[in-house]
Amino acid sequence: MWTCPKCGRSFKNQNQDHFCGKTPETIDAYILEQPEDIQKYLYQMHGILQAALPDVQERISWSMPTYWNQHNIVHFAGFKKHIGFYPGPQAIEMFEERLKEYKTSKGAIQFPYNKPLPAELITEIAKWCNDTGNHA
Repeated sequence: MWTCPKCGRSFKNQNQDHFCGKTPETIDAYILEQPEDIQKYLYQMHGILQAALPDVQERISWSMPTYWNQHNIVHFAGFKKHIGFYPGPQAIEMFEERLKEYKTSKGAIQFPYNKPLPAELITEIAKWCNDTGNHA
């Protein structure tokens, strides 16, 4: 077990990425609390998702920016080397062929900062999650 020296939370993995401190109340507040060099990527992701899902609520859930419509549709979060995008496992399966160039796991996609965000793909995934009810 590893204990974060800032917030005192314990984790299975050494130096595990997590959010320390009070959970932000808005997506903008979340982005402003991130390192300055990644804020532009987070604002870009936020803009893509706002355009893709204009009629859903924005909130913070699991300490991450979340888009909600009767349930959590998708989440995203900033990390040291990538943006984590969380559309859920069914979306990963559905878009598997188009996600081959990205690292994925059961319900997450990593978009590295050294590549442009695939806005069209993110839009399609977010809309699919909202329209089908398959969600994060």
